[in-house]
Amino acid sequence: MTKQAVIGIDIGTTSTKAVAFDAEAKPVFHYAVAYPIINTKPNFAEQDPELVFDAVLSCLKAVVQLLCDCNYELKGVCFSSAMHSLIALDKKGNLLTNCIIWADARSMAQAANLKNSVIGHSIYLHTGTPLHPMSPLPKICWLRESNPSLFREAAKFIGIKEYVFYKLYGEYKIDYSIASATGLFNIFDLNWHSDALEMAGISTSQLSEPVPASYTFSGMKRAYADKLGINADLPFVIGASDGCLANLGADAVCEGDAVVTIGTSGAIRVTADKPATDLKERIFSYVLTPEKYILGGAVNNGGIVLQWFRDNFYGAEAEVAKVNEEDIFTMLNAEAASVAPGSDGLLFLPYLLGERSPHWNAAARACFFGVHYTHGRAHFLRALMEGIIFGLYSVGMALEQTMGPVKRIYANGGFTHSDLWVQMLADVFNVEVRLTDTAEGSALGAALLGMHTLGMIKNLEDAGKLLKVQKTFTPNVEANRIYMRNYALFEDLYPKLESSFSQAVHLNHKQSQV
Repeated sequence: MTKQAVIGIDIGTTSTKAVAFDAEAKPVFHYAVAYPIINTKPNFAEQDPELVFDAVLSCLKAVVQLLCDCNYELKGVCFSSAMHSLIALDKKGNLLTNCIIWADARSMAQAANLKNSVIGHSIYLHTGTPLHPMSPLPKICWLRESNPSLFREAAKFIGIKEYVFYKLYGEYKIDYSIASATGLFNIFDLNWHSDALEMAGISTSQLSEPVPASYTFSGMKRAYADKLGINADLPFVIGASDGCLANLGADAVCEGDAVVTIGTSGAIRVTADKPATDLKERIFSYVLTPEKYILGGAVNNGGIVLQWFRDNFYGAEAEVAKVNEEDIFTMLNAEAASVAPGSDGLLFLPYLLGERSPHWNAAARACFFGVHYTHGRAHFLRALMEGIIFGLYSVGMALEQTMGPVKRIYANGGFTHSDLWVQMLADVFNVEVRLTDTAEGSALGAALLGMHTLGMIKNLEDAGKLLKVQKTFTPNVEANRIYMRNYALFEDLYPKLESSFSQAVHLNHKQSQV
C-alpha cells in the first residue's frame, strides 16, 4: 500500500519550516531555513521577501526529495503564515518595500489616532483587529503620510503569503484568515471593509481577492515546479494564519476550547462558532473557516521575561550550568517550586516589553509589588512566573466576557517543559490543561487543513482523532483560591499605574539623552 503524506509549510518571523506528515498526522520529515529581521531604524522590523520566498522553495524542495527517497506519495501542500505583514508592489509586481512585519512599530502615531477615534472604534468592531502598530491598516496610513510618492506608485498592498503565491502562480489571493488580521476585512460578511479602506486611502483593486482557507491552486509556473521536483498541478492549499492553525494543530476546534502558548511571547486563543468583537477592544477575532473563528489576545511578555531574570539574577549559576552541561531552567524550576503558590504576597506585573492584549499599551512597564524583608530570590522568580500567567488570565477574562467560559486548555510552547509552570496555568484558570503530542502546532494545523481539503479526513473535528494527549494537569482548589486573591490585586494595580508608566517612559527618554 502506498504511503501518503501532506506537507505543512509554516512561514514564520525568523524562519520558514516544512514538515511532512503521514496519513496518521505523524511528522516524518522536517526542514527549516532561517532569515534575519531587518532593523534599519528604531521601531522598524522587516523581512526581505525574496529571502523568505527562497526559504519556502528550499524547505519544499528538501522535504519533497526526502519523501521521494522513502517512496511516499505527496498528496498536497498547505500553508500557515505569520499575520500582519505588509508589502507594497508596483503595477508590474515589483517590490517597492520590504515586508513590514508584525513587530514593526513605526505606525504608533497612526494607530493611536485611530484607536482614539469614533471611526477607529467602528472599524475594530467590524474587523476584529485591534488598532495597534502591528496591523497593516495603520502601516498603510504611515506609508501614505511618510512617503506619498511611493504610496501613489503602489498598485498592490499584500502580505508575505500572498507574495509567495503570486510568485508561484501569478495570482493575487488572500485567505480569509490572513485577511481578518489586516484591520481591512469585515469578519461578519467576509469581504473588504469599505470604511477601513477609505481610512487607508486605498481601493479593493489594490488588495488581493479574499478566498476560503480551502482554496486550492494548480498550474504552478513550470520553472518552479521543475525546481521543486513536483507536478505543476499538485494541489497547493492556501491555508490560514499561524495562530488559527495552532488551535487546529492542538485539537482545540470545539467552542470553549482554548490554546495557551508561551514561547518568547505568549497568547491565548479560543475557538468559537461565530465571530465576536469586544466593546473595550481588548481581543482579536480572526477567521479559521467560515464556520470556525479564533478569538484571543497575544501578550508581549512570555518566556523572554524568565530569560531576562535568568541572565541578570542567575548569572553565576548559568555559567556553572554551561560548564557542567546542566539545564539552568531545571534549577530555576526547582527554586521556584520551593515557594508556595502566591509567592507570599509578592506580585509581578510582567510588562517588560510594553503590552499588547488586553491593554494595548506600548508604554506599560514591569514592576514587583508587595516586596517584604522576608522575600528572597526564589520569591521573585516564582512571582515572575505567576505574573506571566496572570497576564494571560486577564486576556482570558476578556474572552469569557465576550464569548463564554473557557472549558479546557491545550498548552504548547517552550513553557510546557516545566510541569510547575503548566500546573500554575491550570490552577489560575481553574480548568484542565492538556498537552498534546506535537511541537509543530501551526505546521500540523496546516497539514490537517490540507488533509480535510483533499478529502483525507471528513471534517476538522476528525483531526482530533489523530492526536494524542500526552499529559493532563488538574487544577488545585486551594492554589486557585490563593491565586484569585492575588489576581484581584494584580488587576487593581494596572489602572492605578497607567499614567505612571507613561511618565517612566518619558523619564527614560530624557535620561538617555543626557
